[in-house]
Amino acid sequence: MFKTCFLPLLLLLVAPAFAQGKPAGPRFTPEEYIAEWKDVAVKKMKEHGIPASITLAQGLLESGNGNSELAREGNNHFGIKCTPDWTGGRTYHDDDKKDDCFRKYKDAAQSYEDHAKFLQKPRYASLFDLKPTDYKGWAHGLKRAGYATDPNYPSKLIALIERYELDKLDRGIDVAYKPATKPSTTTPAGKKPSRKGSSSSDEVITFGVGRIVESFEGRIKYVEAKEGDDFHKLAQDLEMTHGMLARWNDMDKDSKLATGQRIYIQPKRNAAKTDAMHVAQAGETLWDVSQRYGVKLSKLAKYNGVSENAKLQPGQKVVLRKPKR
Repeated sequence: MFKTCFLPLLLLLVAPAFAQGKPAGPRFTPEEYIAEWKDVAVKKMKEHGIPASITLAQGLLESGNGNSELAREGNNHFGIKCTPDWTGGRTYHDDDKKDDCFRKYKDAAQSYEDHAKFLQKPRYASLFDLKPTDYKGWAHGLKRAGYATDPNYPSKLIALIERYELDKLDRGIDVAYKPATKPSTTTPAGKKPSRKGSSSSDEVITFGVGRIVESFEGRIKYVEAKEGDDFHKLAQDLEMTHGMLARWNDMDKDSKLATGQRIYIQPKRNAAKTDAMHVAQAGETLWDVSQRYGVKLSKLAKYNGVSENAKLQPGQKVVLRKPKR
């Protein structure tokens, strides 16, 4: 029923206070997400017996710290899909299939309540025999009961719980974090990283695994592929899901990546920011243009009346924004 949507980009984006139930605008860090929703998770633990650590870890994991499109558009923090008996709001996103139906809530607190009710299903009954502090048992039990398809789902939940000490909440101890320090803007060798395709005001962040995250035109985060990279390796390093990364780049999830290739780690936009037109070069495809300007391939195909796999003729003009009527 559930499938991990995408994982938190830890320490990637810094944002101001989170507006409860209406996640919109800026991006949110894991710490901000936890601060906003820990009281709700504890409340659901007291009402339904689900460890607060598990609820928060699943929320972080499934919603990308509340930053996922599903969380922002549908207030759905747990990837809960529509069922035949669902009579509430609906929103559609590509997941196991194109335009999968997901539940849409008036506010995110409803998502937390619906998540708690979902775990009351018979197939999860054995979890409630565990001690309320046994977060590892819950994490593995959720996978065995079919909550997620990802074989690493339990280890990902456990890693989040232990990284942010969420198990303290299960024992009645509050958690809080010091303000995050500004990430380093240099490579491990101390050299300023390349900033091709980004403005001088863009933030450059280096992950512990040596992944430099940059921003294209100040609005879409990306990394450059290394030799031997594929989406599985990137997803592991960035703590994301490979299927989502592939979809954001209009590629097959098993594709091999070229060294230096730009790979977006956020959805591309509906229109180019600075350019309105592109003149095709020999050998270019519509996908090449999509990646160059950070515009969704489906939008470019629609704007130009061509197929998504169209090969372009040298000199062919490609509009990068929705034509005005």
